[in-house]
Amino acid sequence: MVQLRSRQRGVSFLGLLFFGGLIAVTGVIAAQILPTAIEYQAVFKAVNKAREGNSVAEVRSIFDKAAAIDNINSITGRDLEVTKEGDKIVVSFAYQREIHLAGPGYLTLKYAGRSK
Repeated sequence: MVQLRSRQRGVSFLGLLFFGGLIAVTGVIAAQILPTAIEYQAVFKAVNKAREGNSVAEVRSIFDKAAAIDNINSITGRDLEVTKEGDKIVVSFAYQREIHLAGPGYLTLKYAGRSK
């Protein structure tokens, strides 16, 4: 009598290793991006706080104080662009962070924003 063999289904061991490695690499890169995204949120919060100043020097001083509290290292008060639109002070910023991946490869993240 001929027995019917059921076909095996599922992921092979090599496929499992490949997808496991892919998930691990993605996780390592995401773990390096997350602190820069958190720092961007802190910069945005400090910029919105700094726009309450009355002069450019005061805006930069307020930002530097907030940056010291929130441990912001990517940007300083001197890097801010302070303008006036109507009767409101607008503070803009832009900076970039580089994350070393492997060998000569880097991931460059560019952050920019302005106060509300």
